Amino acid sequence: MKKLLAVLMLAVACLLGTSLTFAGDRYGKQKVVYHINYGDKQQQEAALRNIQNHINAVGAENLDLVVVMHGAGVSLLMTAKDDMNLQGKVLGLKEQHVQFQVCNNTLTGKNLDYHKDLFDVADADIVPSGVAEIARLEQMGYVYIKP
Repeated sequence: MKKLLAVLMLAVACLLGTSLTFAGDRYGKQKVVYHINYGDKQQQEAALRNIQNHINAVGAENLDLVVVMHGAGVSLLMTAKDDMNLQGKVLGLKEQHVQFQVCNNTLTGKNLDYHKDLFDVADADIVPSGVAEIARLEQMGYVYIKP
């Protein structure tokens, strides 16, 4: 019976021109925290591409993905304030349920007002400490990725 089912699935896949590997089947549900604490714009944009590639592979419905920014990493949202291309990338990820969290210690230390100085940041996006938030998320079962 299993062989018959496998043959039928292969036949349907061939007719539809699709593969038998489905992202949800391969990866399942994932909880991931991406850590951005560097100020290089190219590296930051590469991180955003990594995040989009991750979503493409696993499916937004299978991901609980958080980006935590602190230190120089906050410059990503400072740059996005005046960069329409970067705004589009950030908003595109947010539309796929990616959460962007910003370290309050960094805001205080750099004397930044997130309402004026950062792109699309709400009160709920501010966490007391970026590094403490990453540790908290890891304790909750999130996998740590630093692109």
